[in-house]
Amino acid sequence: MRISFGALALTLGLTLAACNGNGPTGGGSRDQIRVVGSSTVYPFTTTVAETFARKNAGFKPAIVESTGTGAGMKLFCAGVGSQHPDIEDASRRIKKSEMETCQKNGVKDIVEIQIGIDGIIMAESKAGPAMSLTPEQVYKALAATPYGKPQTAKTWKDVDPSLPAVKIQVYGPPPTSGTRDAFAELILDKGCSADAATKALKKSDEDQYKAICTKIREDGAYVESGENDNLIVQKLGSNPDAVGVFGYSFLEENAATLRGIPLNGVTPTYDTIAGYTYPGARPLFIYVKAAHLKVIPGLPQFVAEYASAWGKDGYLARRGLIAAPADVQAKNAAIAKDLTLFDPAKAE
Repeated sequence: MRISFGALALTLGLTLAACNGNGPTGGGSRDQIRVVGSSTVYPFTTTVAETFARKNAGFKPAIVESTGTGAGMKLFCAGVGSQHPDIEDASRRIKKSEMETCQKNGVKDIVEIQIGIDGIIMAESKAGPAMSLTPEQVYKALAATPYGKPQTAKTWKDVDPSLPAVKIQVYGPPPTSGTRDAFAELILDKGCSADAATKALKKSDEDQYKAICTKIREDGAYVESGENDNLIVQKLGSNPDAVGVFGYSFLEENAATLRGIPLNGVTPTYDTIAGYTYPGARPLFIYVKAAHLKVIPGLPQFVAEYASAWGKDGYLARRGLIAAPADVQAKNAAIAKDLTLFDPAKAE
C-alpha cells in the first residue's frame, strides 16, 4: 500500500533525524532523490532519472550532480539525514578509507550495485597523428618521476623513437575523479611495473612505489580538466595533436570526430571493453544509503528502474553503457531487488 505524501514527509523528517548519530539533521525533510558522484556515471544516472520522472509523475524529479567519485564519496559518507545524498555514482569501488569514514559518520549500511562496465580510454582527433600506445609508453610520458628518475620527455618521440615527434599534451581528470584513480591503477601502474626494480619496490616501500607509479607530472604536459569530460572532447577538437582521457561513452558519442587510441594493440570498442581484453576496462557502480530507502520517496523504485535499463538491449546502452556479463547482471539485479547490504570488508 502506498503511503500518502504527507505521511512520507513526516516520516522522513522524524526517521532521518533518529538515524543521524550526530543528532537532528537540521535540514528538514526532503521529498526528492539526490545523487552525487562520478562524471562518467552521470550521463547514465541522468538518463535513468529522466525516464523515472516520466514513468512516475507522483514523485519529484531526482537531483543529479556531477562531483567526481572522490568528492561524491565525501558527501555521501558525511552522514545520514536529509542534508546528505542518497546515492553515490562511482567509477570505481568504494575505498577502505571511505568505508571507514562512512561508518564513523553513521552511514553503516549501504547497497553496492554494479550497473555495467566502462573503459578508461585515451582518444585523439581524427585529424591527429593516429598513435598506438602501450601502458609503459603512457607511464613514461605522464609520470612525474618515471621509474624514480627526472621527467625529461617533451614529445612522444622522446618517450619512444617509434612515436611521432608531437608535443605531449594530455587533457584528463583531476585527482578527485574515479576515472583518474582507475587510470592510475589500470594503465599507469601497469606501465610502471614493467620495470622489474620498480615493481620490487612495491614490497619494500609501497608508499614510495605508489608515488613513483601514479603521481602525474605537473609541468603542463598533463592538463586537469575538471569533472567535465565534454570539455576534454571540445579541447581535442581544437587541438588535433592533443590526447584526452575519459570514459568510453564520450568516445562513442563523438565517434565522427574522435578515434580511440589502441593500448597494447587493442582498440577500445564495446566488445573489447565488455570482454576485458582492452586494458582500461573497469566496472561502474552506484551506492545507495540503506537508511534512506524507506524514507526518501521513490528511492527503491529509482534503484529498480536502473536495474531495468542496464542490459545490452536496455536504453542505457544507447547512451554508451557497456552491459556487464549475464551472470554479473543477474547478481546485481538480485541485489537491486532485495537491496542486499554491502560487506564493508570488500571495500578496496
